[in-house]
Amino acid sequence: MPRPIHATIHTAALHHNLERVRRAAPDAKVWAVVKANAYGHGIERVYEGLRGADGFALLDLAEAERVRHLGWRGPILLLEGVFEPRDLELCSRLSLWHAVHCDEQIDMLAAHKTQVPHRVFLKMNSGMNRLGFTPQRYRAAWARLNALPQVDEISFMTHFSDADGPRGIAHQIAVFNEVTQDLPGERSVANSAATLRHLGDARLRSDWVRAGIVLYGSAPDFPEHNAAHWQVQPTMTLSTKLLGVQHLQAGDTVGYGSRFTADGPLLIGVAACGYADGYPRHCDTGTPVLVNGVRTRLVGRVSMDMVTVDLTPLLDRGLQLGTDFGFGSEVTLWGRSSHGAVLPIDEVAQAAGTVGYELMCAVAPRVAVAVQG
Repeated sequence: MPRPIHATIHTAALHHNLERVRRAAPDAKVWAVVKANAYGHGIERVYEGLRGADGFALLDLAEAERVRHLGWRGPILLLEGVFEPRDLELCSRLSLWHAVHCDEQIDMLAAHKTQVPHRVFLKMNSGMNRLGFTPQRYRAAWARLNALPQVDEISFMTHFSDADGPRGIAHQIAVFNEVTQDLPGERSVANSAATLRHLGDARLRSDWVRAGIVLYGSAPDFPEHNAAHWQVQPTMTLSTKLLGVQHLQAGDTVGYGSRFTADGPLLIGVAACGYADGYPRHCDTGTPVLVNGVRTRLVGRVSMDMVTVDLTPLLDRGLQLGTDFGFGSEVTLWGRSSHGAVLPIDEVAQAAGTVGYELMCAVAPRVAVAVQG
């Protein structure tokens, strides 16, 4: 038998979250962002739940081919555009739309021989300071693209640095609107946080919203708001089982480095999950976990293949070791327990000093994955 740890992808939750985005942006088309192998979920596994989107957005040409092979005939957008001239040939063959964020990409288009002109999204660096033309150079870039026979429709995009926080989007949307106000074409400016938090702002026009983390059941502005606040559901559950139980006495320590010391009699469980499965090693004592749907905590240091959990909350509920729980009991590291309780991935990520994105993407290949409707 394989180790009991496994991840479950919830198709119904993906569909629910996509519909939640549509309610937040009723007048916009929706890009389902499936970069990084659909945030670690697997493109093939999420396709059924997200095929109701208007398009798929990603970075990798191989992933674009996978989406086409699944039967998708609608728009696919390369969010970082092409990386070398021959990529444009694949864009033509697969009918891919692509971002243009630098002069080199315009040069590639100018030298490209094609029968079918390309649909491009011209990216502005409105303050994120990663990719894109500065506002001062943006219209010149547009003029170059507009003059090329290799280019058909030009759309406009930017990316917000602070849509999830108190600074907000005002400083970026003002400059974006000023530069693009009289240029014809569709706009794509709203990421997950902007879609949920700022689409009521009259200054924000987004013909396409780019739904990323919200589709996967994580709150883009946690901890200010959680997933329940935004009415989104977890799309990935990481679960395992107890391998054993230990009875500790006062002064006993747990795990490498003796990072946890019992201050009295304590019952702990040992679960089959460790950093080799993608669970963060730096999750410390107190990180939340569910055992048979009951919320409890990690104790001690995460090791390669095992974690240890405090079983006191189960005893406090009057449950009996060996009768109600013990060897083989379900342990939910994040997501939905079969008992109905939910442990948001954002809470685990916060305990690890990171974000839910990283946990989703970091699940190791050795973890078996199943799809549930």
